[in-house]
Amino acid sequence: MIRLYTLLLLLVLPQSHLLAQEEARVRIPIDQLFAGMAAGDSAMVRSVFTEQVSLATILKGKDGKPVIRYESSIQDFLKAVGSPHPQPFNEPIWDVEVRVDGDFAQVWAKYAFYLGRQFSHCGVDAFHLVRNAQGDWKIFHLADTRQKEGCVIPKDVAERYK
Repeated sequence: MIRLYTLLLLLVLPQSHLLAQEEARVRIPIDQLFAGMAAGDSAMVRSVFTEQVSLATILKGKDGKPVIRYESSIQDFLKAVGSPHPQPFNEPIWDVEVRVDGDFAQVWAKYAFYLGRQFSHCGVDAFHLVRNAQGDWKIFHLADTRQKEGCVIPKDVAERYK
């Protein structure tokens, strides 16, 4: 029986280690995105996306009904990041879930958005990524939700921006 458990561990542990490594690689462009946003570096932000990108936000309209707002192009987002602004765009994420199937990955994470240290909104980020021919992960779709109330932000995250 002990041999069976040992054999199972020898088969499972390398696979779980490889999966953890791949999940860490999937996180690289996401972490670079947020670093570029904080630095106001639109070139860094652009580098994490594929050539064609779709961006969308799901929010409540004035009537309280859900609305999908599509960004017309990534250029508007890059302009907002790269244009001088007095406060950095800080977007910590937590409860990150990564799923990988071959060359496709999906990442779901809760976030809070701060202008400098001033809380703006919170929600969920959902990323779709593809592994390119060079083996790098790139974001081809990003959707988020946004709310100003009912945000449950972990204490360690909230304290960073006090």
